[in-house]
Amino acid sequence: MTETSRPLAIVTGASSGIGLELAKLAVDQGYDLIIAADEPEIHEAAGTLEAKGVKVRAVQADLATTEGVDQLYEAASNVGRPVEILIANAGRGLGHGFLDQDFQKVRRVVDTNIVGTVYLVQKVGRDMREANRGKILLTGSIAGFMPGSFQAVYNGTKAFVNSFAFALRNELKDTDITVTCLMPGATETRFFERADMLDTKVGQQEKDDPTDVAKTGWDAMMRGDGDVVSGLKNKIQSAVANVTPAGLLAEQHRKMAEPGSAED
Repeated sequence: MTETSRPLAIVTGASSGIGLELAKLAVDQGYDLIIAADEPEIHEAAGTLEAKGVKVRAVQADLATTEGVDQLYEAASNVGRPVEILIANAGRGLGHGFLDQDFQKVRRVVDTNIVGTVYLVQKVGRDMREANRGKILLTGSIAGFMPGSFQAVYNGTKAFVNSFAFALRNELKDTDITVTCLMPGATETRFFERADMLDTKVGQQEKDDPTDVAKTGWDAMMRGDGDVVSGLKNKIQSAVANVTPAGLLAEQHRKMAEPGSAED
């Protein structure tokens, strides 16, 4: 990536879905990009984005590992410009009952959604604190508001991300760094295919457009908002979840995420 006067942004999970749409918004606003994902499609995404006239570097790395995060951070450090925006969007889901899941897949969900995310935020966030400027956007989820029967680990990780974002924002309240948490609902991405949930009610239902979700998150980040739930339906669902007993929420989630529920 050659030197330019454009600001620099990092977007993870940017090979498709919400992450790719967020990367497009950054390009439209004149940011050079470092985009990352653990699949080769990230290079195709980089070519598409760079065609719009900015500089884009693709990093294919496993962000579930500290080594993968270090690879991404080194790529950003070598650009020679500070990271103005960090969009920590990479995430992974996993359906089926917890006792039936392969633990290595369980571990990968935790390591991607929590360990890799907070490690990257700490490394880039320290640089932002030294410069006393920057914006951080984390992709949480309304799933973090409810016990996720047949998505137990995923929902638990998103509860962590939601909470972590609010806490970090408070820690940085006396700086010029903002932290925003984007909390989408079910979105039309490859998430449910990858999580082996296409036979579930939530996997088959109509979902939100990732372009709209990304725009909601981008605008909230640029305003410096603490959090935003995308979509009216999701806003209502998250509000109701805050006053509904956990046992009832778990039963409601079961009806949406239990394997075979698409046939009910």
